Amino acid sequence: MPASRARLIGFALSAFGAMLFAIKGVLIKLIYVYQIDTTTLLTLRMLISLPVFLGIGAAQWLRTPIERRPNRRTIALAGGVGILGYYVSSWLDFESLQTLEAQTERLILFTYPFFVILFGRLLLGHPLRFHALVGAEFSYLGLIVMFASDPARLSADMLTGAAFVAAAAMTFALYQLFAREMILRCGPTLFTGIAMGAAGLAIVIHFALTHESRALDIPVEAWGLIVALAVFATIVPSFMMSAGTARIGAQGTAIISTISPVVTIVFAILILNEPFGWPEAAGTLLVLGGVGLFTYMETRRRTA
Repeated sequence: MPASRARLIGFALSAFGAMLFAIKGVLIKLIYVYQIDTTTLLTLRMLISLPVFLGIGAAQWLRTPIERRPNRRTIALAGGVGILGYYVSSWLDFESLQTLEAQTERLILFTYPFFVILFGRLLLGHPLRFHALVGAEFSYLGLIVMFASDPARLSADMLTGAAFVAAAAMTFALYQLFAREMILRCGPTLFTGIAMGAAGLAIVIHFALTHESRALDIPVEAWGLIVALAVFATIVPSFMMSAGTARIGAQGTAIISTISPVVTIVFAILILNEPFGWPEAAGTLLVLGGVGLFTYMETRRRTA
């Protein structure tokens, strides 16, 4: 396959993957209409998607020569990282959507690259670059514009939701930092299988300790949305993004992913009838501009 065609396919896969990930918040908001709580929804999503990830991870384990398989310590560390990213961060993100608008959730979560830089500096001694600070200023100014434009919207529920998704962004940033080393040791496919397996076990234990089994008896009407969440906003985009990254690299995928909040906003307006005026427009442009500037400068620095 010509290199130009492979890159074009990579951009298409990354773009469609980012778009599918973007509808997650809208689907969750629609599911919450049926009075399903966060832990139950996350458990159902995991039960549907987990067999796929575990099956592919197991196949990769069998294909990997014995001498190249990760040891027990690496497997345990990969599992811990998976719990942080696929359980803790996901639960916080899902919980935020109980009270927060889908478009606001996506914009706050989208600031996680700046937490990667901050935690990288604090925990690992990575350099703190000027363009990261400038990008962060633009992004957080955008959030301030959105929240401060209408003080009446700053209810306790909205602030609680914002706090949950901010915590989700922080824990996802930590996941990104620690996952890199585990992916190098295990390979992306095997790491995903281990990480998802550990996270799935954690959420099932969480559910068992806090819920009765009858909590899984949900309305029939909600099942279509839950399956769509697990398949089209979890499984399919995960593989599309991985395939896209293999063709255009992590930096190219990061740039393409800036389309994600825009897609979320469009669907939130059309399907959920969420408000969108000049504060939301200005805030969105500032957040996307900040993240886009940071991503572009990082790409230029790494390819220079």
